[in-house]
Amino acid sequence: MTASRGDNGEGGTSNAQERVPTHWSDEGIAAAAARPGSRIPLIDPAELKEVVTGLDAWDMWHLARPDGSTVSVGDRTFWFFLAAARQSDPEGRHDVARIRLTSRAAEGWTDHGWVLPEHLTPGTREWSGCSILDGDRLTLYFTAAGRRGGNHSFEQRLFEAKCRFQLDRDQPVLSDWTMPLESVAADGNWYKIADQATAPAHGIWGFRDPAYFQDPANGAEHLVFAGSAGWTDRTLDGVIGLATRVAGEWKLQPPIVEALGTSSELERPHIVIKDGRYYLFWSTHARRFAPAIGAPSGLYGMVADSLDAPWRPINGSTLVAANPPASPMQAYCWWVTGEGEVMSFVDYPGFAQTDPPTDLEQRRGSFGGTIAPRFRLQFDGDAVVPIFATSGAHREG
Repeated sequence: MTASRGDNGEGGTSNAQERVPTHWSDEGIAAAAARPGSRIPLIDPAELKEVVTGLDAWDMWHLARPDGSTVSVGDRTFWFFLAAARQSDPEGRHDVARIRLTSRAAEGWTDHGWVLPEHLTPGTREWSGCSILDGDRLTLYFTAAGRRGGNHSFEQRLFEAKCRFQLDRDQPVLSDWTMPLESVAADGNWYKIADQATAPAHGIWGFRDPAYFQDPANGAEHLVFAGSAGWTDRTLDGVIGLATRVAGEWKLQPPIVEALGTSSELERPHIVIKDGRYYLFWSTHARRFAPAIGAPSGLYGMVADSLDAPWRPINGSTLVAANPPASPMQAYCWWVTGEGEVMSFVDYPGFAQTDPPTDLEQRRGSFGGTIAPRFRLQFDGDAVVPIFATSGAHREG
């Protein structure tokens, strides 16, 4: 891994002089996939259980405190999913996605309904983000896809809204919502303005997936997010962006990681602190890598000694955990809690290709749309090792 100023291969550079984003190169990524310890066990579709009856549920995140620790009441934790009513084509779920609140306890999953009142959503659908509880005030950071009242598009904007979070027995009650406010906007310089009307075959531009992070070193508040480099015309232009709260307002910062020539998407980035080290995780689909790389869909990451220090590849390759070769699309969107638990959703288990099935009936029949078996991470300096359980609790997610 080497540092880069964002050279676009055509003589251009970014204007980001304050920070040089760490380059995610293809060194060692594909080779690391052969490491048996990184392969997630095969998922048995017969053992899957719904999170919400009648809905497909996918990208998820936990309710966390500002320091990243998980909010729990007894053994109950609270989880937010993207969800949509099941339809004939599960790939269409992205066009109608909204955020759903659930909770998990020893007896299983409980559904608590839609999160943001429909009349408040600023887009045509809601995409991923995070949820932070400070006292009884919950802040929902999320992506507004499209624009309310407008034509369908792949425009992406980062928003936040606040509400009061209370429990009535085990039932969470969200009340007193504020109007959603746009957190920070893409500048067209460090970050492409993601406003495409249609989706190209190589993937849409990104300005999405805000994840809150409070730096324990100085208390500074940040958002990391998935973006596309604004200084290049390459299709492999993925970056992990950063915004910092200054005097109560979010200020856009240069990216902290760029993947020019490697991948077009570094999705759902988030930072976990362990033993004084900063672990940056993200998810990437196999089909978004440069074709020659041959890397798997998986959980990837880098580690640093501070937010502004150069990032080093976790495990020497950035690969933390990957779908097995026999089922390369079985799960996606790995989310690591502050305690090192990893959640993801079931995508297309047992399907042998790295793109969704082309046959509509096969696509609907193969799609999981529920929680995947969870696992844990063991942290040891620059090494992060997945620990896969074999118990029924693991299989049930």
